[in-house]
Amino acid sequence: MEVVGRSSEAMYECLLFDMDDTLYPMSLGLNLACRKNIEEFMLYHLHIEESEVPRMCLELYREHGTTMAGLKALGYEFDNDDFHAYVHGRLPYELLKPDPILRNLLLSMPQRKIIFTNADEAHAAQVLSRLGLEDCFQGVICFETLNPSVGLGPVSSIERLDEEQTEHVQTKILCKPSIQAIEAAIAIANVDPKRTIFFDDSVRNIASGKAAGLHTVIVGRSTLVPGADYALNSIHNIRESLPEIWEEEEEHLQPIIQPTAVETVVLASA
Repeated sequence: MEVVGRSSEAMYECLLFDMDDTLYPMSLGLNLACRKNIEEFMLYHLHIEESEVPRMCLELYREHGTTMAGLKALGYEFDNDDFHAYVHGRLPYELLKPDPILRNLLLSMPQRKIIFTNADEAHAAQVLSRLGLEDCFQGVICFETLNPSVGLGPVSSIERLDEEQTEHVQTKILCKPSIQAIEAAIAIANVDPKRTIFFDDSVRNIASGKAAGLHTVIVGRSTLVPGADYALNSIHNIRESLPEIWEEEEEHLQPIIQPTAVETVVLASA
């Protein structure tokens, strides 16, 4: 007698995680440092009037999802890699420390886990490495993934996702919270939104995630927001708030008699 998995379908097949201010608390200050770098880029590289920069930075973020997307929409020309290097490359990454608690939680989850961030690949790799989580995810959907025509192509810092699923060339920068970006991420990850949970700290992103059919979790808040199915004060509270992530694996196990000869199937990673 041996315990093996039943063939019945699990409740959730994939967990989509935002990264910044979701996998680590906003109180660390990287968000403010990033905004400061963006404003300096606008001032020193795009030569926008200093008195206009703070207001413009915020308005473009609200209207276009990211300030970068807004600047491009207004016709400002600059190299995407140069922008990311200036904005993210100068961040105080030393503030990020290894998080063994989160690491153990992630590794214990039976579902596929994928990062879904507006940031660039290099920033994602740096953050995950600093947190000690670089091997906890099966893929990273980032700026280059959603915008292959303006980046280096559909690659991930963890694992190359199916290139046939990254043909989402846009005339403008594609990013959260647009529903198109979330639907593109769902297609790239090749998941069923009805069986996928989306974790994010942004109220706008959560609303769009729900509109795209995902189960949603707002992180960094104790109360629900429009479109959120769950609320987590901290990402560390996942097990208490969503025990079904683990329970479903136990419920789908039952003892059955194994035949004498069993064929072994080896799954090779790409």
